[in-house]
Parts: sequence; structure tokens; C-alpha cells
Amino acid sequence: MGDFIGSLWWLAVSLGLLVTFHEFGHYWVARRCGVDVLRFSVGFGRPLWSRRDRHGTEFALAAIPLGGYVKMLDEREAEVPVQRQAHAFNRQSVWRRIAIVAAGPAANLLLCIALLWVMFLVGRQDYAPLVGRSGGVAAEAGFRPGDRLVEVAGRPVATWTEVAMAMAAPALDRRDIEVRAEDPEGREAVRTLRLSQLPADLDERRIPEQAGFTWHFLLAPARIDSVREDGPAHGVLLPGDLVLAVDGQPVDAADGVAPQVQALGERGGPGMVEVERDGERLALELQPRRSTDPRRAGAGELGIARAPPQAPEYDAVQRFGPLAAVPAAVRETGRLASDSLGMMRRMLTGEASVKNLSGPVTIARAANASAKRGADWFLYFLALLSLSLAIINLLPIPILDGGHLLYYLIELVKGSPLSERAMVAGQYVGLALLAGLMGLAFYNDILGLMPR
Repeated sequence: MGDFIGSLWWLAVSLGLLVTFHEFGHYWVARRCGVDVLRFSVGFGRPLWSRRDRHGTEFALAAIPLGGYVKMLDEREAEVPVQRQAHAFNRQSVWRRIAIVAAGPAANLLLCIALLWVMFLVGRQDYAPLVGRSGGVAAEAGFRPGDRLVEVAGRPVATWTEVAMAMAAPALDRRDIEVRAEDPEGREAVRTLRLSQLPADLDERRIPEQAGFTWHFLLAPARIDSVREDGPAHGVLLPGDLVLAVDGQPVDAADGVAPQVQALGERGGPGMVEVERDGERLALELQPRRSTDPRRAGAGELGIARAPPQAPEYDAVQRFGPLAAVPAAVRETGRLASDSLGMMRRMLTGEASVKNLSGPVTIARAANASAKRGADWFLYFLALLSLSLAIINLLPIPILDGGHLLYYLIELVKGSPLSERAMVAGQYVGLALLAGLMGLAFYNDILGLMPR
């Protein structure tokens, strides 16, 4: 229930903030162009609070906080007195109408840059792109534990999140890329990562892992938390022991103990378990026994358990001073925009799954998760969502800002506005397209809630 309430709260906060900035963009430019704004509403439905300024604009906070709107004086919606017609939106030049409509997405774009600027001032915490274990195409390319990735497909990377973003497009295109890495001794090497060899059923949300990278922060130490009194390890291993090897096979993380113990059990006979205890390395002989658990019938076990996994501490941070954060925020906005547009293009061409299209449920869960990670990640989430709103609103779909801009561009070429009939037809088409996109997004949300 806590996550449910938290998700609703952070969704309302996120959308309320971003929509307010979007509509303020329309409002601010409309006022500068001499258009009378009748209402500036945050949310839909019955106003919970409202006040009117000296220009006659009603500012309202409505009951449903999932959007907002700016209502301007317009002769197409109601009769306008002659003395006020010059201040009606429909009486403005086409260039002024373009400026007013484009101001909403522009405000979201500027907000994205501002949020990223604040994030870089605060410092975004993350994990260093250190290889903990390699397999698949990563191992074939020569990546080894301890390697640090510094550049992926020509894009500098400082965190594992940046690695995932840099690999996404080439992986979807099944394109081999060059990756520059630094080994533990500081020697650099450029290796070819053959993403063209990735499986057809690629999980687009886990591309580095699909390529065979296991990051160092995911490898929890194989430290023993408890020893069962009726188990083979009782009296031999102690809580706090760090398992280093089983039967001569090194153990690099907690998830490597069980497979090695099972292999020892299948071989039969006792084996040596090497542990670190109080700074000393000990080799202790143990005989695994067969598990009595029906789910692990025949598997070898020692009767030990490790501590519940805990979230690893961040070991990397991206932080800049006030001036350096400005170009960093602009570059990050450009990368995010390029990645978002590329993903949209791939979904349209079928190169990427439409499962990447998310609805309010997924957005709410992401808002709650990012808020739990800290202010830096919530700022990043807000920036990405603000950029997404800017891009979506610029799509040439009638009823969206991009659809209106398309009408005005046609008007510029044609020399006269589109007919009312054509515009109404476009609105119906836009509603149908938007309903289809929303339906698909809700469907993906529901699938995401179902157990796998």
C-alpha cells in the first residue's frame, strides 16, 4: 500500500510540475503577443481554488491533477466583443500563433536543461562501469573482471547507466561497436563488441547483461551469515567466513557458491572449501550432502546461508560546478533527445518493441522508485519526463501542439488557413491516434503488473 500511495503522490507531483511549466510557456508567450488569456488551470474538473489577476486571467487549481490547460480568447469558441477581437488568438498572425503553440514544448525543453543543471550541481550518484564478470559476446571480445569501460561507440561513459544508454541503439540495430576499456593496471584497449551476435529475443531493458556484462556492484561477497546445526558445515565453517574457493574453483561472488557446491556433490567425495577468517586464508575439508528439499532434489548442500542481499553503495558521482554544469546539462539533453527519437523511430519501423511505450502506471512506479533513490535521480527522472512531454507534444498529431503547428505550416504554404471541415476531420483523426497510443500504453502497463 505504501508503494501504491507513494506512486500516486509522485505521479501527481511530477505531472503537476511539468504541465504547469508547459502551460506557462503558452501563457507567457500569448501575453507577450497581446492575446487575452481567460484561464490558466492546473488540473482538470471542478476548481478547488481560483483567483483572478488584474488582466482578467483566472488561475485555477482543479480536482484532477493529471494535466492542465490555458484557455485563450478565441472567436471559434465563443462570441467576442468587437473591442476585444484584436486580442483573440484566431486574429493573430500565423507566426504569432506558431510562437504561442511552440512555447509549451519549448518550456519543457528548457525545464529539462534546468533540472539536469541542478542535478549536476547536486551530483548524480551511480555505479562505476567496472566489469565484475564477463560472458557471451563480452567475454569473446576480451573483457575481463576489473576492466573499466571508458567509451562505448564513440560516446564517453562514466557510469553503468551511461553504458546501457550507449549500447541500446547499436544493440537494437544489431550493429557491432568499438568499446574502449582500461584494465586494472591502467592499460587501455579498444575491443570490438559484436552486438550483431545477440539473440533474436533480446530483452531491450537489459542490453549490457544480454551482452554478457555483470557489473562489479552486482556481485555480493560470498560471506556466510549462518550455519545450520544439522548441516555438513557445522563446526567447520563459521558465520562471517568469506568463501574464496570450492574444490579448487575460485568463487568471485555469493551466487557462485551453490553451483560449485553442487558440482562437488555430483563428483562425490570430500573437497576443500577455502575461506578467509580474521584475515587468514584457511582450506577446510567438507563433504556435501544431498538436499532433502524437493525443489532441489539431488543437489549438494553444505547447510550454510548468506546474509540477505543489500543495495550496494554508490561508487561514482557526476558533479560539476555552476558554470561547467551548463554545457553538461545541454549535452545530456541532446543525448536523451537523440536516444528518445531513435527509440520512437525504431518502434515505428518495428526494430524495437512497442512494449517500450509506457503509460501512467509505469510512469507512477518510475517516479516513486526514482524518488526513493534520492533527489539526484528524481531530478533526472523529471528532466527525462519533461523532455518526453516536449517531444510527444511536437508529434504532428492533430489536438497535440505538433498538430496545430502542422496546420500553421500548411497555412504558410497555402497562403490561407485550412477549412473548418478539414480541421475538424483532423481532430477526429488525432483523437483516434491518441486513443490508440493511450490504449497500447495502458496495455503495456497492465502486462508490467502481471507476475512473470
